Amino acid sequence: MTGIPLLIAFVASILLMLLMISRWKVHPFLSIMIVSLLLALLSGIPLTQVPKVIGEGFSATFTSIGIVIILGALIGKILEKTGAALTLADFVIRLVGDRRPGLAMELMGWVVSVPVFCDSGFVILNPIRKALAKRTATSSATLTVCLACGLYISHVFIPPTPGPIAAAQSLGIGENLLLLMGLGTAVSVFPLVAGYIYAHYIGKKVESTDDNPSDIVETYEAMKASYGRLPGTAASFSPLLVPILLMALSSVASMLHWSGAAGNLCIFLGNPMIALSIGTLLSFMLFARFGKRSEMHSLTDETLRTVGPILFVTAAGSVLGRVIAVSGLMDFITEHAPALRTMGILFPFLVAAIFKSAQGSSTVAITTTAGLISPLLPALGLVSPVEISLAVLSIGAGAMTVSHANDSYFWVVSRFGGLTVEDGYRAHTMATLILGLSSIAGIFLISLVI
Repeated sequence: MTGIPLLIAFVASILLMLLMISRWKVHPFLSIMIVSLLLALLSGIPLTQVPKVIGEGFSATFTSIGIVIILGALIGKILEKTGAALTLADFVIRLVGDRRPGLAMELMGWVVSVPVFCDSGFVILNPIRKALAKRTATSSATLTVCLACGLYISHVFIPPTPGPIAAAQSLGIGENLLLLMGLGTAVSVFPLVAGYIYAHYIGKKVESTDDNPSDIVETYEAMKASYGRLPGTAASFSPLLVPILLMALSSVASMLHWSGAAGNLCIFLGNPMIALSIGTLLSFMLFARFGKRSEMHSLTDETLRTVGPILFVTAAGSVLGRVIAVSGLMDFITEHAPALRTMGILFPFLVAAIFKSAQGSSTVAITTTAGLISPLLPALGLVSPVEISLAVLSIGAGAMTVSHANDSYFWVVSRFGGLTVEDGYRAHTMATLILGLSSIAGIFLISLVI
């Protein structure tokens, strides 16, 4: 099968996958693997080669990304368990000031969600949100949306969260994570501003059903007290900043063509796997210093159970990408590249938005879309590291669009934010639509400049 029939089969396969995930509730891993096998058979790949193609796609994920995702998640879990995430949050409050609680909550979420998943980040920071609402007489719904937006933006844009790392590896820029971090930070400005404005607008339209305000400060202080002595700011930042600095040094060494032992050492230490390994060691030291060494085994086990599904879904997405790469579809797409080039950076956004809205998980949307568009990058005119980094961010923007009832984050924000389901749609779902659209608008503008 070639040409238009193969393109139709491809579209039908994607629709089938979305139907299996969203309507029939089949696990994304099984859905993607089934569709990959069907598409491999329909595309005319020799039967004897199908297992090899699937195996190559699956193993590629674990040879390039598995360790990086595990280490990033482990750092985040340790920062959460030691209370270092709270120290990071307090630092942002001191930096911004309590006269702008909405901005403080949004930036706090944006910082904390770099190492911590946005779901758990919201739960961790929710007592601070409540306390600020009482202390500053600010709408609780406004702070809920500000916090949810801040957490969500860095969750899809800035490594070492698993989604952006997985997409970067799938699209071949795993060695350029520092570039992705820089561009992700720049792109974040657009949704941060849009989310902040919308939060203050919708905060006047909806009401929160938070608990008795008289208990808020006590709850917050009790939560901080439960950690005992919180880690200092430097110790809390070190597991994040040291890997970033090492990757920065590696990029400098590559750009300046440093040679010899010093250059090789810089490039070695700046490799994402090595840099995050050092960050993990620093987080382990923090964990041990605060008397939690006995919990190390259970915490690691818990992290592996959390990361496992992400890795397998990522591998399944890689399988689908591999099937597409070796099928005749690529020849057909290359012949019609001008039509695709007209979409350019918007194409990854649209694909990711479809996946996100259909099945709920931003990480699944990011990893699946990355696997799908990886072989299409040349046809889309996205070939340089900067262009591919923008493609990763375009995927992330789509993976925010939109969060609704099939997304666990929707329920975390609505329930802990004291919002009804109806108000959750008005506040959180609409906010994620605004975040996605403002992000892709910013990405498009940046793509015109650089």
